[in-house]
Amino acid sequence: MTYEALFEHISQKKSYLCIGLDTDIRKIPAHLLKESDPVFEFNKQIIDATADYCVSYKPNIAFYEALGAKGWESLQKTIEYIPKSHFTIADAKRGDIGNTSGLYARTFFDPSSSGLNFDSVTVAPYMGSDSVTPFLDFEGKWVILLALTSNSGGADFQRLETKDGLVYEQVLKTSQTWAGADRMMYVVGATQTKDLANIRTIVPDHFLLVPGVGAQGGNLEEVSRYGMNKACGLLVNASRSIIYAGNGLDFAEKAKEEAQVLQKEMAVYLDKYCN
Repeated sequence: MTYEALFEHISQKKSYLCIGLDTDIRKIPAHLLKESDPVFEFNKQIIDATADYCVSYKPNIAFYEALGAKGWESLQKTIEYIPKSHFTIADAKRGDIGNTSGLYARTFFDPSSSGLNFDSVTVAPYMGSDSVTPFLDFEGKWVILLALTSNSGGADFQRLETKDGLVYEQVLKTSQTWAGADRMMYVVGATQTKDLANIRTIVPDHFLLVPGVGAQGGNLEEVSRYGMNKACGLLVNASRSIIYAGNGLDFAEKAKEEAQVLQKEMAVYLDKYCN
């Protein structure tokens, strides 16, 4: 998916909502456990209920890897089921080098190899360009680089001062030499709103993937005010607050209601801040 196509989808939907498919088999409604593939059935119903209100889906790969081969099968079926109009993110946070990084890229981008065909993957920048550029060898695919995360431990390294600024600032500046705004996004936690204005001075045109709205307490209005650019430039992720909004037979309807609430709020901010 191109930068322009993503913005067009956002404009049509009046939404920049990304839904995290962090599907834990221990948390899904009990009535689904009788299905041959409970995880996929859960995801399928969530997607059916919410696709009209979001522009992206982000499976957290750990939830599927923890189930072994069956989890991988559930993930593959989920990716194939997501409408092609929606931007897909493999939340894998890979970060190795050389051939290993290339194999990770093949895992998520080459359906003839693994059966998976994501639009993008999250990557850790700690090992530098060697850990990132192999993903960029796949034409049209995106890297979403961890920049400034919401977890308290993130400050241990991301906010360390160097002679050229904070470490997270150097990640933003240096990585722009690897790819432009049409191939590179950045993860910025929703609780880091005080830094969003500064981040926008460094990466004015790039999309930001912003997790932490919803269960983690991020403020959508502040994220939108300080993080939005003329092409929206935001994918705001909500996971647990949507997919686990209900736990009964009507779980999908409850998810739909939560997604619709966020979409309506996003429509207001798009009109207000996207300029």
